[in-house]
Amino acid sequence: NRPQSVLPTDNGEVTVLQAGRHEFPFTFQLPETLATSFEGKHGSVRYWVKAKLHRPWSTVKKVKKEFTVIEPIDINTPALLAPQAGAKEKLARAWYCNRGQVSVTAKIDRKGYTPGEVIPIFAEIDNCTNRAVVPKAAIIQTQTFIARGTKKQKKSVVTSIVGDSIAAGKREVWHGRALKIPPVGPSILQCRIIQVEYSLKVCVDIPGTSKLLLELPLVIGTIPLHPFGSRTSSVSSQYSVALDWLSSIPEQPEAPPEYSSVVSSVEAEQSLAPPCRSELGAVLEGPFFAYIQEFRFRPPPLYSEIDPNPPSDSIRPRCMTC
Repeated sequence: NRPQSVLPTDNGEVTVLQAGRHEFPFTFQLPETLATSFEGKHGSVRYWVKAKLHRPWSTVKKVKKEFTVIEPIDINTPALLAPQAGAKEKLARAWYCNRGQVSVTAKIDRKGYTPGEVIPIFAEIDNCTNRAVVPKAAIIQTQTFIARGTKKQKKSVVTSIVGDSIAAGKREVWHGRALKIPPVGPSILQCRIIQVEYSLKVCVDIPGTSKLLLELPLVIGTIPLHPFGSRTSSVSSQYSVALDWLSSIPEQPEAPPEYSSVVSSVEAEQSLAPPCRSELGAVLEGPFFAYIQEFRFRPPPLYSEIDPNPPSDSIRPRCMTC
């Protein structure tokens, strides 16, 4: 940013400050797109504010204060909520002998996560070799530095888990094996000279040959998932449903009706029947609609056999033949 004078002068005249303490507040407007602050092996992204005090016939006093910038990355976007999946296989060989094939299939619910979240890994490892193999999963950080036409990369393991050994001819299935993301910096994808990328690698250690690697891309963001959940968010983002009828529900349930206004059981069943599927767009089903009914219709009041409002003796009984 260009320098800014915190003590502007009028018509070029010098401003004289009396002895004592003087404070001059100032502000800087940051650009809308700034890379996240980062410290790497071959480079860094840093931001700071410098202040200089020019005095006649004296040296210039300088002071510098660093500050941190976090680029917002919202994972509540269709691209980052899309599931990631892949499959790979490898033929195990040793001394030109075929020892069978190992295959792995893996899937995760979405591409975008935030630090502290848990990634459930769904995988299937098929060991058709004559030796036991060991599956593993890890989050890999890749730092890319670009300067003067050259590129350097540094890869490091952020966190990892090790599965159970799979015997020869057996198959192992991961039903959402949990892998927690530790406190790490967010992805840096839009900077021209420094990039920070993440990936989930599922590998299988095969004795006597190289590992079988399957890589799924990840984006570590700063804005967490919407409270409604990934599945609800993804479904609602794919369908546009008119939910205006939800706004008509009162904040507090209505009072129970009087005894005289209670309808028959047949009419009550018809009034509490859920709307047709065509009215809701076939989206609001099951427990979600049941929850809405729960606070929209209160249970009927309790009744006793004693009438709280008995008829008065002064009222003449009405003739039923009139």
